[in-house]
Amino acid sequence: MTPGKIAAQHATLSCYKALSKANPNLIRHWEITGQAKIALKCPTEAQLLELQAKAQSLNLCARAIRDAGHTEVDSGTVTVLGIGPGPVDLINQVTGKLRLL
Repeated sequence: MTPGKIAAQHATLSCYKALSKANPNLIRHWEITGQAKIALKCPTEAQLLELQAKAQSLNLCARAIRDAGHTEVDSGTVTVLGIGPGPVDLINQVTGKLRLL
């Protein structure tokens, strides 16, 4: 798997767990419609956390993934942010300016 695919899978699982109880209808819709996952670049941890706050202000599920620190980065470093599933127009308000990974 590519690094982007691995990151997307990890972030997706975190959001899936959060929404499976909170909004099972949204999860079912996401499952039926193809389970879209898109990996985008974000240059800094601070910007990831800003995106998380913006997503949450729009009532989107947003989960920051903190690395365990076993390999390349320090323990606790935010390396991935999962957002969604949710309405595309809302997600684009948060991620629309980012480039594909």
